[in-house]
Amino acid sequence: MARLVLLLLLITSFLPMTNAATDEQHLKFDTKINVVYGDYDVMKERRIIRVLIPYSKTFYFIDNSGTQRGIMLELMQQFDKQINKGLKPSQKTHLLFVPTARDQLIPQLIAGRGDIIAANLTITPEREKLVDFSEPLAKNIHEVLVASNKAPELKSADSLSGQSLFVNPSTSYISSIEILNKNLAEKKLPPAVIIKAPGNFEQEDILEMVNANLADYTVVDRYLAILWKQIYPNLVVYENITLRDDGSIAFAMRKNSPLLKAQLDKFTATHKIGTSFGNQQVYKYLRNTKWVKNARSEKDIEKFNQVTDIFRKYGQQYNIDWLMMVAQGYQESRLDQKVRSKSGAIGVMQVLPTTGKELNVGDIRLIDPNINAGVKYIRFMCDRYFADEKMTDLNKLLFTFASYNAGPAKIARLRKEAVAQGYDPNVWFNNVERIAQLRIGNETVQYVSNIFKYYVAYQLIIEQAKSRKTETPLIAEKSE
Repeated sequence: MARLVLLLLLITSFLPMTNAATDEQHLKFDTKINVVYGDYDVMKERRIIRVLIPYSKTFYFIDNSGTQRGIMLELMQQFDKQINKGLKPSQKTHLLFVPTARDQLIPQLIAGRGDIIAANLTITPEREKLVDFSEPLAKNIHEVLVASNKAPELKSADSLSGQSLFVNPSTSYISSIEILNKNLAEKKLPPAVIIKAPGNFEQEDILEMVNANLADYTVVDRYLAILWKQIYPNLVVYENITLRDDGSIAFAMRKNSPLLKAQLDKFTATHKIGTSFGNQQVYKYLRNTKWVKNARSEKDIEKFNQVTDIFRKYGQQYNIDWLMMVAQGYQESRLDQKVRSKSGAIGVMQVLPTTGKELNVGDIRLIDPNINAGVKYIRFMCDRYFADEKMTDLNKLLFTFASYNAGPAKIARLRKEAVAQGYDPNVWFNNVERIAQLRIGNETVQYVSNIFKYYVAYQLIIEQAKSRKTETPLIAEKSE
């Protein structure tokens, strides 16, 4: 499949050529983001259907060659063939894929910034009040418990009483857990605790963290659990602990869109799960992926405890989130001062001797000066390249890590391109991150993503330790 870079643009209006249109002429698009409403007839007149789609390792992603892939992407490409069958190029309606964080899918649709939601979106009464759904792509979906193989074994849904479940708050799993908690309350049992994942975390991201023992339990659709269990060997799928067993997944559209619904219903009849095409797509995406390593093993937690005070000290000195710096240290060296790279980088923060000398922090072969150097250098980069940018503090650090990995000049170019393609140049996730994946590949994207996942994991560890009132150095005093 050829690279479809234009499909990533947040494009909303079709402009005809100034000369007489021919089948061979290229299409011109206005990249200005507009709010546009209307049913399928309006979309045909504009010749654009905007597809809101979450960036996901199963449903929509960009591979190392810059090619868009994923189950939902390929379903939508087949939908494109259906609605344009027999038409000349100058008559066709074009699908434009708009990568959108899951928690923004329905708000963006309602706001007129998209026309279809193509995601594994479960039909719920709450959602039906807001949007309309096509006929289901899949029925009788079970939402099951998935655990790390190092988490305590559970016997039944009642065993979830008092346990923490790590889920994206914009998924149907939240309402399923709320129903579970009502049942637990009737039995006078404590509720399950919902730990909310960041809005940009898809189910695969959460499964990846559970596999790496970064979180204990989550809830996910059974078919996804079975698929990713074959890739993430440390997952335990509790098929006997089901929080929902009658879920239906469908495309979503704005209310009062009968013409679009008719087209989507016709399509799902021949492409849903259970058809030859639907089943083929599901199994096509069983693919090998990289995943974060275990940052919660006893050995790694011991390392974390040993370096906590040092990171806190320099985090305070340089006014930087110390826990984020621990996450970078784990990504660089697994918090191991003995690590040496082929390039000569040393210790926890993988500092080059020349850099250490320039930073004037002492002997970086020792752990305290090494961490000092790493934190000081990130502070320097952040101040030099992003201090005056209109970014959140979190995004300033994310862009700094990206610059640390790929070089500040490259990141500056990517931010400029993000503006041209309708993305926010001051937001990393789901914005400049997407351009980075297209232009420089997965390494930097994965580097920043891993650091953020470790950061979230360490926050979870601290909160869980607080709730259990343990006496480890990890949470004794100073854990704010």
